[in-house]
Parts: sequence; C-alpha cells; structure tokens
Amino acid sequence: MPIPDVPEVTVILPCRNEADSIAAVIDLVPAEFATLVVDNGSTDGTAARALRAGAAVVDEPRPGYGHAVHTGVVAARSPIVCTLDGDGSMDPRELRTLVDAVRDGADLAVGRRRTPSPPSPWPWHARLGSILVARRLRRRFGIAVHDIGPMRVAHREALLDLGVRDRSSGYPVELLARAGRAKWTVREFDVTYSARTGGRSKVSGSAVGSVRAAIGFLRCAR
Repeated sequence: MPIPDVPEVTVILPCRNEADSIAAVIDLVPAEFATLVVDNGSTDGTAARALRAGAAVVDEPRPGYGHAVHTGVVAARSPIVCTLDGDGSMDPRELRTLVDAVRDGADLAVGRRRTPSPPSPWPWHARLGSILVARRLRRRFGIAVHDIGPMRVAHREALLDLGVRDRSSGYPVELLARAGRAKWTVREFDVTYSARTGGRSKVSGSAVGSVRAAIGFLRCAR
C-alpha cells in the first residue's frame, strides 16, 4: 500500500525479525521524513512494533533483502528514498547529510561505515568482503566507494529506472555496478556504525555467511 500524503523523503527499513530494535530506530528518523518498514517474513512481531512506533508497514513475504528494498521503493511514492537497516546499528539522523547531497545534484549518496571506538561490531570477515567488492567497483566502474553498506539515498524514479534485478543480498552491489555503468554521480560519506541492538545478522553473522555473500557480491560487480 502506498503511504498517503508523504513528504519529500521516505526512509525504507527492510526488516526480518528486528522486533528488539525497530521502535528505537523509527524514533530516530528525522521528523520531516516518512518511515516505511518492509516486513520480510518476520515471526517476532516486528510489524506490530513498527506500527505502534508510528511507521507505515508493508508486507513482502518473498525472502531476500532485494525483494524487501524493491517493494519499499515501489510503495514509497516520495521523490527521494533512503534505505537503512532496522537493527539499530546506524543512526537515521545521519541520513540528512546524504539527502542534502542528493538534493544538491548527486544521483546516489551512500554511507561508509565507521566504528567510533574498538572493539568493532563489524566482523573481520564481513569487513574484508566489503573492502574487496568496493575495490572491484572502483576499478571497474570508477565510482569512489569503499564500503557496501546499507545506508543509501537516491531519487526514487531514477532508482527504479536503473533496473536492479537482484532480489537477495546482492542488491546493493548490483545497484552500485549499474550506477557506475550509467555514469551516475555517487558520493560517499562516513557514517557511524555500532553494534546491532537486537537479533542476528542475516548475512555477516558467520564467516561462512560472509564468504558466500562476498562471492555473490563479486558476481554482481562484474
């Protein structure tokens, strides 16, 4: 369902079993932005908690990060869309900097995860995979990115026209690859990355999961 009377910006939170963190994330979304949670098959009451916290909620039963993000972008309707994980690891208030970059002419603004202090909540295997894939994207497409993170901002119609097809965890890599081929202006900003406030990562929770994800990412970056 589309959000009625949306403002200029919608923050899309693709979620699967993030009941412990989703309300706090929604509370930090800037008041001038709309919030849309895409419930991707949660079994822990994530959708109900999101509704109580004041977000709009749409259901996407097909598993996969790409499915959830695409469903959110289609439903949002606002001119500018943002994506952010609902696990509490990133601060939605930092989206303002990325939104301003898109307003000022960037086609895509992305966040580069930075941990404020050790120990890092970012497993070494997940960080290494992101570094390798970002290097491939820089060399192949000339886009200056150093991380494959979940914080992104773009114009909604342009994003849909880009035609990203991956409906699993490779979505953000294919998005960057297609943006590079299309000669988009991509700007990267440091954003704070902290420990998730609940649940378990669906991609980087183990070394095996990170390796599988990195292999898929590299395929999407060809």
